[in-house]
Amino acid sequence: MVQLAESGVEAGPTGTAPPMPARQKKRREQLLAVPLSASLAGALDERRFFILLPFSAIAGLCVSAALPSDPAPLLIAAGFGVVLCVLIVARRSLILTRTALLLGAAWVGFALLPIHGGLFGTAMLSRPAYGTYQARVDAILSEMPNEARVVLSDIQPLGTARPLPIRRARVIVANGPDLAPGDIVSGPFRFSPVPGAVIPGGFDTQFHAYFDGLGAYGNSTQPPTVLAPGSETPEHIIDSIRRGIAARIDAVLPQPAASIARAIINGDQSTIPDAARDTMATAGIAHVLSVSGLHLTIVAGGVFAALRMLLAASATISRRIPVKRVAAFAGIVAAAGYFAISGGNVAAFRSTLMIVLVFGAVLVGRRALTMRNVALAAIVVVATDPASVFRPSFQLSFAAVAALVGTYESLRREGERESGWFPSIWGYFTGITVTSLVAGAATLLFSVYHFQQTSPLGVLGNLATLPLVGFIMMPAALLSVLAMPFGIEAPFLNAMGWSIDRMLDMAAIVAVWSEHLRASPLLTPTVLVIGLAALCWFCFFRDRWRLLGPIAAIPLVLLFALDKPPDVLIADTTQAIAIRGPAGLELVAGKSKSFALDVWRETYAEPIDRAADVKCDSIACIGTSNAGFTYAIIADPAGFAEECGQRDLIITRRPAPQYCASGAVVDAADLAANGIHWLRWTGDGFEIRTAITNLDRAWRIKP
Repeated sequence: MVQLAESGVEAGPTGTAPPMPARQKKRREQLLAVPLSASLAGALDERRFFILLPFSAIAGLCVSAALPSDPAPLLIAAGFGVVLCVLIVARRSLILTRTALLLGAAWVGFALLPIHGGLFGTAMLSRPAYGTYQARVDAILSEMPNEARVVLSDIQPLGTARPLPIRRARVIVANGPDLAPGDIVSGPFRFSPVPGAVIPGGFDTQFHAYFDGLGAYGNSTQPPTVLAPGSETPEHIIDSIRRGIAARIDAVLPQPAASIARAIINGDQSTIPDAARDTMATAGIAHVLSVSGLHLTIVAGGVFAALRMLLAASATISRRIPVKRVAAFAGIVAAAGYFAISGGNVAAFRSTLMIVLVFGAVLVGRRALTMRNVALAAIVVVATDPASVFRPSFQLSFAAVAALVGTYESLRREGERESGWFPSIWGYFTGITVTSLVAGAATLLFSVYHFQQTSPLGVLGNLATLPLVGFIMMPAALLSVLAMPFGIEAPFLNAMGWSIDRMLDMAAIVAVWSEHLRASPLLTPTVLVIGLAALCWFCFFRDRWRLLGPIAAIPLVLLFALDKPPDVLIADTTQAIAIRGPAGLELVAGKSKSFALDVWRETYAEPIDRAADVKCDSIACIGTSNAGFTYAIIADPAGFAEECGQRDLIITRRPAPQYCASGAVVDAADLAANGIHWLRWTGDGFEIRTAITNLDRAWRIKP
């Protein structure tokens, strides 16, 4: 989007004279000299309070999600009544009116989760179900040679299978027929309850599945049968186009270039090799794999610039039609088409919405790239998909684009740019550097919290690879898609594949240089609040005071958001138990390979590959942790009488008797209700965290 602005989209109405350099210098000096009180008053006078509305709504969302139970409909209605009364009373005061509007936005955010839950939520499956079912294929999430992840709806039991209360389910179909949205299928399926988070504070699968209408996960036990193919619905047509594009890519490009090309064009990352993904993440260019602002800006901006140049070349055409507006409309169409074939993730939706706002402003002769447009896009996303606020995709994309637009506001030159090759090239690489630094800084807290991942040489990685992405990869991708109906896409795909191979080569070099520079501290959820507050401050102010929020975030994180690693991790649905020993976290029970263990290893940077030194018999396993506590893992009820009261920690997959209350006890009921347990020894007891909290919420599965 910054590139769009620099290429002419940001220009004001035709005929506006550029300000003189002396005036520009004077304005900058005034911005640097303005005091905080004057900056605040100026921001309010300029109605920048609109920028606070999405932040206020997000704050209300966070409060609503943290409640122990669902808010009553009467409470929600009463809250809206109170806000309306406050607005009426405060209508004579601008400050009070705006304050009431912010409170109203917060209450709207507070009410969004219950409202969306009632409209789109689902009952959650509480126990596994087996049998033969008939269902409709809603969506194809990903496809591999022998496996597909699909979403089923209208699930009807056949024969003796029991009815399911859920709206939809996500299932894995192995060795099945080619499926498409709208197909009616039948076959034997196994449906299971949606699992909880793998670590406390991690991605809450049940929460997001509920708002997506997914009441169960499952798999086909045998290949299903297609009873009726899907009709020519828009979803079916788009899926057919995406399949055709993927097949053309696979026919021309080898791996891993083909998988990366599919991710860039179709938004399907399911076949990208882990090695390529890790290399790009370490080099700081993993964002290239996710269709977002970078891709949509290049495609839509490229169509805009090319069509504008083509139409302006003809004096007759340029006199008869508004060239800039026609090109802007074409950019909107290109962005919408790219969004349709890319799978439509949150980042792509937000970016498409921003581009529509940018080009829409061009159509009506207004300034295109402003913080108000960012706020408007955020309001639309929050209102239409409030659960996405709690996903990393929204947090990373919103933080990055808000920071970039805010930085552009501060650095935007009011005078004409210098012409010539060298200034243009210098400006391009300077733009990449600034963009990488700003986006990396804005998303740092969120990426470390969610992925425990930093890219210390990300600026270098972007400087090395983004010219390839901008000048070869994305133009070749666009041209290849346009050429596919004519069967002449191979040269463009080969050019795209070459650029992908070179990108991976350079990413591998940067990743090697970064290997010993990576450090990711453990952070608590408090860091998300700090990051949101700092971003809000940065977006609200326009002068030097906007930097105060991000600067203040650094000591706040160090004081209140740093976390400590656990001494005990207990899985709920597997037998895995890890307890701290001489070599760090060691495996006490369970298999060494499982999804939970992989997440634990990545999150806490612990190998968890060594078996703990414990003494076991048929009744229990006992041991002493290197952290200073004793524990017993009881398998037979006879062990309770002997171990309860003797050990600091009792772990059992059975119901523990009531008399076994001394010390910390984690039994079958605790694991069924609260999921994975995290424990840390404090010297005289345990700090205990659980992956599943707020058990009375609609998205929780009652054990």
